[in-house]
Amino acid sequence: MSLKERFIFNFIESDRWRYLWDGLGATLKVTFFALVVGVIIGVVVAIIRSTHDKNVKDMKGIGKGILQLLNALCQVYLTVIRGTPVVVQLMIMYYVVMVSSTNKILVATIAFGMNSGAYVAEIFRSGIMSIDQGQFEAGRSLGFNFVQTMQYIIIPQAFKNVLPALANEFIVLLKETSVSGYVALHDLTKGGDIIRSRTYDAFMPLIGVAVIYLVLVMFFTYLVGILERRLRNSER
Repeated sequence: MSLKERFIFNFIESDRWRYLWDGLGATLKVTFFALVVGVIIGVVVAIIRSTHDKNVKDMKGIGKGILQLLNALCQVYLTVIRGTPVVVQLMIMYYVVMVSSTNKILVATIAFGMNSGAYVAEIFRSGIMSIDQGQFEAGRSLGFNFVQTMQYIIIPQAFKNVLPALANEFIVLLKETSVSGYVALHDLTKGGDIIRSRTYDAFMPLIGVAVIYLVLVMFFTYLVGILERRLRNSER
């Protein structure tokens, strides 16, 4: 059987390409919403940790104790999430934590979001810590308290600095979602596996899935490149 015949047999006959199309939709949904969850978690964790690093020595009383407790919890979260495989976290979320849920996209979104949040937290923390101390002092001189200084001065600058890294995190997350099939979620990789089970041909479905991932990664990498160039130009 020629490559053309194998292509038609695997993708055209019985509209098997729809397995990849439907899987692609699920993959993009999980990736996008997981990144949103990850950014929310990451920003909160990064603010707590950077606030602890910058201010804990000068604090006293119950406020210092609360901040130290929150920082300890964040460190435990980062250690556990970054120290265990994402596929294990996904299976724990599906088979243990959210065992009663029938929404697999929701389960995958939360699992990948929590995983991404640990890495986004360090990205944001590095961005916050990179801001010159004079920016904090400038905020205080304008009459801002610490929260207002973070909200109006520090976070916007840090976000701009880490935006390219966040875009790269999106690309990494896109590829990590390929393990969603472990919880029977019909993502892109699972779509290729379904085709393989129908045609008993592993080569063409797997190559098709790999090509789609490659095109997506190249496209988003191109967008990241444009974003980085515009950010560099805006700084001139």
